[in-house]
Amino acid sequence: MSKRSKIQKVIMGVATISYVAAIICGAAAGYLSDGTANPLVASMMASVVFFAGTGIVLQVISSTSLPKLKVERERPRS
Repeated sequence: MSKRSKIQKVIMGVATISYVAAIICGAAAGYLSDGTANPLVASMMASVVFFAGTGIVLQVISSTSLPKLKVERERPRS
């Protein structure tokens, strides 16, 4: 496995935070659910989908092997 850049490590941290937020929103939706069509529960479940999707995308970005894209110029021969 190649070395991860600093930004990839930060992105992995944000992905972890997104997963935790999805779990918290899911728990809040379960707690607030009373068997009726509550719009608050629907918005919490939409937040679960958003945070889980964001976490998956960021985790994939942080775990890929990104190439070095810096263009290096050759020095002219004298």
